[in-house]
Amino acid sequence: MKSITINGSKRESVGKKATKALRNAGQVPCVLYGGDQPVHFSAPELAFSKLVYTPNAHTVVIALDNGETLNAVLQDIQFHPVTDRILHIDFYQLFEDKEIALNIPVNLVGNSRGVKNGGVLRRNNRKLRIKALPANLPDFIEIDITPLKIGDKVAVGDLPSENYTFLHSDNTVVCQIKTARTAIVDVDDEDEELEGEEGAEASAEGAAADAPAAEATQE
Repeated sequence: MKSITINGSKRESVGKKATKALRNAGQVPCVLYGGDQPVHFSAPELAFSKLVYTPNAHTVVIALDNGETLNAVLQDIQFHPVTDRILHIDFYQLFEDKEIALNIPVNLVGNSRGVKNGGVLRRNNRKLRIKALPANLPDFIEIDITPLKIGDKVAVGDLPSENYTFLHSDNTVVCQIKTARTAIVDVDDEDEELEGEEGAEASAEGAAADAPAAEATQE
């Protein structure tokens, strides 16, 4: 998984006045949990733009001014109800030998057969929550929707999960192709071939039946 580095300064004071002063200076108060003790730090609000305002998932390298470097993931974020400015961010520390739960975006690729025939693609879950070691966290979960026909769907149980575990039931629908008014009948290639063969046989039988009748008329 891709990582973003946040350069921050460790906070000595965590009171309301100190927090307000940080925000007035364009800094975001942050807390890192998961280690022996919570780590309080701050960083410029602009430093979080690539982490917060994106659909992608990232791990975070927190580089503090005292030389300490910590690996983490974004846990929670608070926005101002009016201005939407970032008020506070919680991080959770990562350890190489400890699994972490994280929401991973779903990336659909290909052109669905059902959509070509007038069906509608419905994305039921744009992100899926998984549990894995930090080294096994994927950037995204890719699903090829090319073979999906109208009425087909992809559930969590249909997805491979060798290096991580899905925290959803197997029947959780990720995406599906729904029918629409403009949809046409989607027939399998094998069915089309079979219908073609049956039609040819019927034509041949009809021609054979008409032949004696034609001969009798000529006589």
